Amino acid sequence: MMRDNPIHTFFQFMIGQIPDQRSLGDLRWYTVVLYWLLLLGSLAIAAYNWQRDPQQRTGHHLGVYSMRLVAAGMWYLGTLWKIPFPVAAGFRYWLKATVKYSSFQIHSDFMQIFVNHIGIVDPLVYFLEVFFTASLMLGVMVRVSGILAALFTLNLLIGLYNDPTEWPWTYVGIICAHGMFAAAQAGRSLGLDNLIAKRIVPLPGEQGYLAGAVRWAFSME
Repeated sequence: MMRDNPIHTFFQFMIGQIPDQRSLGDLRWYTVVLYWLLLLGSLAIAAYNWQRDPQQRTGHHLGVYSMRLVAAGMWYLGTLWKIPFPVAAGFRYWLKATVKYSSFQIHSDFMQIFVNHIGIVDPLVYFLEVFFTASLMLGVMVRVSGILAALFTLNLLIGLYNDPTEWPWTYVGIICAHGMFAAAQAGRSLGLDNLIAKRIVPLPGEQGYLAGAVRWAFSME
């Protein structure tokens, strides 16, 4: 039996052939098309930054951009077993695990509420992870998505801390990575946030009550 490797797995994923995709039946083509659209959009935005902004042509910005793409891939792979309507079996299993293995009883009780309303929670979590994927790939609102992703992962760290099959430091690493994405304004590296911040791409509605929040979200200040 041939050993698998990350390169082969990536190309299999790009054509809808990894096990999590094949288990979806024809719905796997939706996952393929959505990822291709995001990837092509990401590459187009990066190329436009490179062309229009000479300051973006550095190894630093290429490195940050590459790390965003890899982190986005992690989130997107996670969405494959959370596709709702009906509730995904994998999501049900892991949500219940956060009740069983939580570090604190109060957190376990809180997660039980989510389990009781899993029909609502599943699509919300699915679309949240799609947002993380799109934000990191396109480099848009990365400050917001980085903070939300870090908090989302903190909940997993607390909820799965006592699971014997999990290594808690994995979640610590994810929290730190996304915290750094937010702190370093990673969307300013070959992302849409840079084009907006430098007014290369105008952002409508910058005046008014929410203008400050909008400028902060898009790393304009």
